[in-house]
Amino acid sequence: MGERERVLADYAVSRETAAGLDLYVEQLRRWQRVKNLVGPSTLAEVWTRHIADALQLLAIAPKATSWLDLGSGAGIPGLVLAIAGRDRPGFTVELVESNARKCAFLIETGRLCAAPVRVTNARIETVIAERAGVDIVCARALAPLDQLLAWAAPLLKSGTTGLFLKGREAEAELTRAAQGWRFEADLLPSRTDSEARIVRVTVPGPSSP
Repeated sequence: MGERERVLADYAVSRETAAGLDLYVEQLRRWQRVKNLVGPSTLAEVWTRHIADALQLLAIAPKATSWLDLGSGAGIPGLVLAIAGRDRPGFTVELVESNARKCAFLIETGRLCAAPVRVTNARIETVIAERAGVDIVCARALAPLDQLLAWAAPLLKSGTTGLFLKGREAEAELTRAAQGWRFEADLLPSRTDSEARIVRVTVPGPSSP
């Protein structure tokens, strides 16, 4: 069984969703030649390094229907989530990305994949306060955890859950973030990398002096 087939089986992906993910991978490879959307070496394992890494978030928050993806870049995890969740009633993902060229990729690929996405070409700090009410705010390979908390605080304080894909430094980042923020957090194992973690955060706020 190949990499693609293993991922599709592991996440019980439907035939229609698989077709959408295939189209996403095709677009990623095409645009990568001129836009450098992901690390070139990761394309050889695109299904496990990128697709599965995003899909695992749906299993963590299966009832969430409104997602906000910060610093979307190549659409991981946000656009992949939108493709996988497009048949769920009311499912939407907003992709926030400050790079206009990456936004062009997200808009075009989202359209081709019929994904329920909204692409916002802006800096995170200019839009975050206006997004209260989303179920999940997520990010991957964007910034240290304390910076993510600083950006997402207005949402997290209002009840939104944060899901942040992190590497082997997740525990150290969590320790540093705890020095400046008051929050509840779980370190969840990654299904794609034994050394990686998903940080699930709820109800943060500035620490008392």
